[in-house]
Amino acid sequence: MGLAVVAAMVAGWNLASVTLPVARALDQDPANSTVHVVAYHRALVLPGTLVVDVWGAQRTATPLDVLRVLLQAAAALNEHSYDTVVLAYRGAPRFILPGFYFRQLGHDYGQGQNIAALIRTLPQNVRTLDGGAAFETWTGGMLGVLDRQMDDVKTLSRRWWMDPHSS
Repeated sequence: MGLAVVAAMVAGWNLASVTLPVARALDQDPANSTVHVVAYHRALVLPGTLVVDVWGAQRTATPLDVLRVLLQAAAALNEHSYDTVVLAYRGAPRFILPGFYFRQLGHDYGQGQNIAALIRTLPQNVRTLDGGAAFETWTGGMLGVLDRQMDDVKTLSRRWWMDPHSS
């Protein structure tokens, strides 16, 4: 009985502090109807690690749709600090973001920063599960850099949620 009470308290804490605030924020935007994302603490008990988990996306969902949802989730949790944010697909971790960067994304999105700029620079801040850089930081001419950044956005999306067999 005691374990059941603790489990209910943990689930309620996750629901109230992370899952519901993100769900409410995402429900405000009708453009999010093609994507189903759930946020929760890792293992439901690790407050320093947030999981942003893509549970499903319709065939019509684009990388912009999922990444916009990520930005909106970050804005909804902007008052919280995390050490790490895990980008997962149906419970399977795919990538990580530093917590400070996730918070900055939420702040910048909430302040009306250019969504295209936030999205195109996102991959250079994404880490592999072992903490290494998942993508390069590009330098050089503006058009070349922009082209490579957008390629990285597509690759991030494919590896995170578009290809269920990706790891």
